[in-house]
Formats: sequence, structure tokens, C-alpha cells
Amino acid sequence: MTDALGPFADSAATAAHYGAKLAFETDASDVAAALEAGVDFHLVDVRGQAAWDQGHAAGAVHIPRQELAARVGELGVGIPVVVYCWGPGCNGGAKGAFELASLGVPVKEMLGGFEYWAREGYPVEGANGPIHREIDPLTAPVAHAISCDC
Repeated sequence: MTDALGPFADSAATAAHYGAKLAFETDASDVAAALEAGVDFHLVDVRGQAAWDQGHAAGAVHIPRQELAARVGELGVGIPVVVYCWGPGCNGGAKGAFELASLGVPVKEMLGGFEYWAREGYPVEGANGPIHREIDPLTAPVAHAISCDC
């Protein structure tokens, strides 16, 4: 049956791959938990002003991707950064993470971006204050605390 799936890597290679992946990426659930726990990091939204005003993760800092190099000093030396853009169909978060890493900043990309942050029911703010969004039942359990239990 593995022919249809292709070859499987050995366990050590697989563990190394996923260990590396977790060093580069995080998700909305883990970011929300870190914010709630008071972990010292910056959550940076790299989208443009109109997108930021429309809605962004509560607690995020807004630095449009084109301004990262000029404004990196605002983030403080050695403070880790989690960066996000629109969603899984957008690579702005990856571009922002690449730029910050190139500038010596410890950084991870938040998978799913703002789309999944909002869809999973985490706090959203817009230009006029908090925005209430219903939890999308396809992305997070609606009957319990917001967590994918993974």
C-alpha cells in the first residue's frame, strides 16, 4: 500500500524534519497560549494599513513588510518575533520571516495567518476597537475552550 503514498523516510529523518519545521513555524493556538501566559515575544502583522484597520490579532504590532528593515529596531534586540500575514494562500508572512531572520531577529511564522487567527475565535481588533467573530466549526471546537487539542 505504500506505493500509492510514496516512500516513507526513516524515523530519525522524519523526526529531524518535523523538529526543524517546529523551529520555524507555530500556529494560532500556540500563539494565543503564549500571549495568555505572558511569554516575551512580539506578534507582528506585516500586512498593509487597510488590512490592519479591517482587523488584526489583538496584541499584535503593525509593521508592514515593506517597512521591516527600517523599523526592526522597534522590536528590541533578542526578543523573538512571530510574524503573520493574511492566510495560507499568502506568503507575506514567510517573506517577513525571511527578512527578519536576515536581519538577525529570532522569528517564526504563524501558520494560517490572520485568517485562521480570526476563524479560530481568537481576539480580533479593528480600527474602531474589538471585533466579535464567531468560531468557524471547521477550524476549532465550538463547544469547549478554543483549542484544537493537539
